[in-house]
Amino acid sequence: MRSDGPDTARQAALQEPGLRDTPDPREPVALLFRDLRTSGRGLPDREAARRLAVYGPNTLARRGGRRWPRELAQQFTHPLALLLALAAVLAFVSGAPALAVAIVAVILLNAMLAFAQEQQAENAVEALASFLPEQATVVREGVRQEVAAMSLVPGDVLVVEEGERISADARLLSGGVEVDLSALTGESVPVFRSAELVDIEGSLLDARDLLFSGTACTGGQAQAVVTATGMHTELGRIAALSQRTRREESPLEHQVKRAARLIALVAIGVGLAFLPIGLAAGLSLAAAVSFAIGLLVANVPEGLLPTITLSLASGVRDLARRGAVVKRLSAVETLGSTTVVCTDKTGTLTENRMLATAVWTPHGEHAVDAPVDPPPEVRLLAATAAACTTAHPGVGHGDPTELALLDLAGRLDVACPPEQRDLDRRALFRFDPRIKLMTTADSEDGTVVLHTKGAPEEVLAHAGRLLDDGSQRPLTPADRAEVVHAVGTLAARGLRVLAVARRPLPPGQAPPERREEAERNLCLIGLIAMADPARPEVAGAITLAHRAEITVHVVTGDNGLTAAAIAGQVGIGHRGSRIVTGTELTAMGDRELDTLLARGEEVIFARTSPEAKLRIADALRAAGNTVAMTGDGVNDAPALRRADIGVAMGRSGTDVARESATMVLTDDNFATIIAAVEAGRRTYDNIRKFIVYIFAHAVPEVVPFLVFALAGGAVPLPLTVMQILAVDLGTDTLPALALGRERAEPGLMDRPPRPRGEKVIQRSMLARAWGFLGLISACLVMGGFLLTLTLGGWHPGDATGPGTALHLAYQQATTVTWLGIVACQIGTAFAARTERASLRSIGVLSNRHLLVGTGFSLMFAAVIVYLPPLHRVFGTAALSPAQLAIVAPFPFVVWGADELRRALVRRRTAAPVTPVPIAPGPPRPPAEVYGHHPVAVLLARHGWSAHQLHRALGVTERAAEESVARAHQIAAGHGRRTL
Repeated sequence: MRSDGPDTARQAALQEPGLRDTPDPREPVALLFRDLRTSGRGLPDREAARRLAVYGPNTLARRGGRRWPRELAQQFTHPLALLLALAAVLAFVSGAPALAVAIVAVILLNAMLAFAQEQQAENAVEALASFLPEQATVVREGVRQEVAAMSLVPGDVLVVEEGERISADARLLSGGVEVDLSALTGESVPVFRSAELVDIEGSLLDARDLLFSGTACTGGQAQAVVTATGMHTELGRIAALSQRTRREESPLEHQVKRAARLIALVAIGVGLAFLPIGLAAGLSLAAAVSFAIGLLVANVPEGLLPTITLSLASGVRDLARRGAVVKRLSAVETLGSTTVVCTDKTGTLTENRMLATAVWTPHGEHAVDAPVDPPPEVRLLAATAAACTTAHPGVGHGDPTELALLDLAGRLDVACPPEQRDLDRRALFRFDPRIKLMTTADSEDGTVVLHTKGAPEEVLAHAGRLLDDGSQRPLTPADRAEVVHAVGTLAARGLRVLAVARRPLPPGQAPPERREEAERNLCLIGLIAMADPARPEVAGAITLAHRAEITVHVVTGDNGLTAAAIAGQVGIGHRGSRIVTGTELTAMGDRELDTLLARGEEVIFARTSPEAKLRIADALRAAGNTVAMTGDGVNDAPALRRADIGVAMGRSGTDVARESATMVLTDDNFATIIAAVEAGRRTYDNIRKFIVYIFAHAVPEVVPFLVFALAGGAVPLPLTVMQILAVDLGTDTLPALALGRERAEPGLMDRPPRPRGEKVIQRSMLARAWGFLGLISACLVMGGFLLTLTLGGWHPGDATGPGTALHLAYQQATTVTWLGIVACQIGTAFAARTERASLRSIGVLSNRHLLVGTGFSLMFAAVIVYLPPLHRVFGTAALSPAQLAIVAPFPFVVWGADELRRALVRRRTAAPVTPVPIAPGPPRPPAEVYGHHPVAVLLARHGWSAHQLHRALGVTERAAEESVARAHQIAAGHGRRTL
């Protein structure tokens, strides 16, 4: 019988003409359009939806079958699982099949728990992709629109722009782009692809008119027609032949596995060592083996690994809810040790919502929000700046600066629709971060006009004329000095300043082919000042970072004065700060850079290239720092990969940056970075808390066996192996998981970051778990056992086996021992909630997960103690109220003793003086530019000679030489050691 399911429908659709075979992407464009049944206007929406049903989503399918059987099998090869398996074999050989079955049940349940939690952790990380919707820009029916990348289909016309990932294989129709093909070829040097470069022979990857899924556009703009999607792309073919890489093991998990191996060796050693002691005490071989098995089981912390995995996964989910998408579980622990944050300014410290607030022309400064009609030169300034853009406000695409320029043009009633702007464009020289300029050639009334915008100092260097009262005149030294003064005044107010220039070409002249020809002899029109206010929450985050002894450096391509003003507003530079320009950084040797970063000051790296971030990250990591580095551009990718925590911007960042980063900020907010650091510290602390908890109750489980052996049988065995399994299986896991959700301890951000490579399990933790909490618990449970036996009429050496008069008293005594361990667990759990602080400071009842876990433990204990069918299984007996009264104080004794210990620790380590947080002060110019014009000195520090300053700015030769001398003095001071 034929089945007409979805797969059958898809196969039938693929038999339609034009869809049966993938067309050759190198055939002529006209034939390619015919085979794909599309055009330069793109597909209709209905046709795109139909093809999506035919071809399926543009995603890579997982190959190699389901992985869960292998991952589940791996849970049984862990050292702790193997140790328990050994105990089960010994129990079966020694004639205790019920005990063997119980141990095997523990192995199975722990494996299932660990497997389920690892799957939950992996799914939590994979599900975070929903926070980062992958978008693509297409043209459908002639209309440009944003669609989900997974909805691309063959025949779509794809718009490719700088910084975006290419989501499908495509043939270029117009334009040219630089492409990073490293994902396919391994070559890191970008290659140029253009619609005009047609290759019909050779490898597809070498064809200069083809683009491929998984690669990244590092420059330029183009349109292309999609030829293949999903598993039919070149990347899909590679993925089909590749095995999926294994999940990366975090350093924390590696340390814990090493500790688990050590625990296994210790448990085996202890069991083997005390086996002859039991035989020497007169025990039978079966009893001695049971004794050794008990020691093995008592030393195995079964819930350690699954609890750590779940704690890390919980940290990832918490960070995602706060706006930080962490792509690896291992990053959570690394965040807690961050010592240095290198942050961008725009969009991270500020709101990244540029708004033009003032303009400057030769007639002075003008407010643009006044209700009066603006002068003609102001309207021309706004129109020129709007023409020199590529942003599309209608689809939310574009740099915030360009969106602000388009908004300014609209407010001054000189707006040019982006569609008309793109039709009038004749040439584009995209923004170059090295020279800080962008130029377009646009048609105006039949002639071509060059429009340029960029850093004021660079526009001044390329300008020879000034627009004054509607006519052009030579740009005099006095004019240049006035422009410099205006730039300095606006920048010192924290405003970002752009200079705008234009140059009409003679009628009939074509646009220049070279950038150098276009950006010469420009006519300066004026300046546009834009406000990007600091985020209100950043100042508090900076204060918190300083309290946590985290240094914050600013790495920006903006003007040093503007960056210094914003940094001062949010409190960066509380121990002193300095501006270092890109030129000064390039001139520094590694030793000078190391000295600069070791001063303890917070540095503002201004006018730096994205490549400089890589060098800064290397220098900081070489000094032993754990570095978090922010970035959003294509060129930031190497630095993001090199930093310990690469932080990409989710809103303004490029796809390349987001893929290279460890963490993505969905809100682009610096405060989220510090919140993530705090969450990382809290998660790491919580891991240590439940390690202390899990290790602590091993002592009261081991001590009864030691007492039994050392007493030579005169003291009956206070605890059975089945009762130990009941502790590890029923009352141990939930409180441990609850400690992994503990809130932050007071003072968490008032202590220095933990050193790199610090062991998660430290001697102080073992001393607290084994030598204090565990020892107190062991004394209590042994005291309860002996007291119950004595009150029942027992004397050392009396028989307590089945059929004897003391057997019921013995069962009640072992039940008191077991219930005492459960009670001490509860006290230990509440004591472990803080490392140093008082429990009252975080709230005794604030951890509702622990309250639930405690309630479950008590109910489980009640079932074991009072349900008769379980008495034979676990060797327990119902207790009287008086016997319960023996156990009732145990939690309070354990918790109270540790509370006193923590109080003594706080008193011994209390600081004599509490530092007062330094509130951010008003913005102030940096000290190194006092006495000289700040812009002139900054330009000199960027490498401008005295001659260039004299010609470009119009300052006197003596003033120019003084500025250069002052710049050299500042640069020399950066790498000089201070006492």
